[in-house]
Amino acid sequence: MSRIGKQPVVLPDGVTATIDGQHVEVKGPKGTLSYDVHESIAVKQDGNTLVLEKKLESNLVQALFGTSRARVQNLVTGVSEGYKKELQMVGVGYRSQVQGNTLVVNAGYSNPVEMSIPSGIEVAVEKNTQLSVSGIDKQLVGQFAANVRAIRKPEPYLGKGIRYVDEYVRRKEGKTAK
Repeated sequence: MSRIGKQPVVLPDGVTATIDGQHVEVKGPKGTLSYDVHESIAVKQDGNTLVLEKKLESNLVQALFGTSRARVQNLVTGVSEGYKKELQMVGVGYRSQVQGNTLVVNAGYSNPVEMSIPSGIEVAVEKNTQLSVSGIDKQLVGQFAANVRAIRKPEPYLGKGIRYVDEYVRRKEGKTAK
């Protein structure tokens, strides 16, 4: 039984939700997001809370119940507070810069890697080796940050690479001389 699915989603001040059948649209101070809930889950608004209910009992509905509630909560959090991922670059010559709508990353390759920044995402570069990815869509922010990290994942021997600020890289011992 999903305990997360049973909890109501509380709408903070300044956030409104519109329910049209299975389509949930949430508007807030940072923007508008929408999500289509599975047809076997009902969404009801009760004052300033959203409540999800299962229309029928099955393993599929049980699996989607908590997930749907979490997705609706992510919409509310996104339009009210937003999401932010911070990355740091460790290595000699590793740096990044934003040129218009493109992120240019120098990460030890012969040519810089250029990535186009999707709409709805803001990328800020501090000190050439620190960058932050922010936006209202949790999935889009996390995916773009993961794509940037995938340019040069942190390696365990010297610790060089692109990593999240709060990420711990487990270091390995190198070869030892006899």
